Amino acid sequence: QVQLVESGGGLVQAGGSLRLSCAASGRTFILYRMGWFRHIPGEEREFVATINWSGESTQYADSVKGRFTISRDNAKNTMYLQMNSLKPEDTAVYYCAAGSATKVGVRTNDYDYWGQGTQVTVSS
Repeated sequence: QVQLVESGGGLVQAGGSLRLSCAASGRTFILYRMGWFRHIPGEEREFVATINWSGESTQYADSVKGRFTISRDNAKNTMYLQMNSLKPEDTAVYYCAAGSATKVGVRTNDYDYWGQGTQVTVSS
């Protein structure tokens, strides 16, 4: 069992930055692939970024590539999402997730554990 808690969401103007954190507890953090997804009401939960156990391999959705950076600190059991050049269309609830290291990590079904979400609102 893994417990995940997101933090760092908030209200920011377009062009601004936010840094989300995902703190993990429970089973060994380093065993898991980690990911960020986001959800807009009325739409499917959308893949944002994923990172492998070592942090050496990352993948991003086209919509955030070049603006967002995913990272992890295994010593602190924490994953991060640095979001720069934010746009109003980035407004959503952001979720962190943990899943099997063998999965690719771009689908919600690749993950077994989810946080409660943190709201990000970007004003124009």
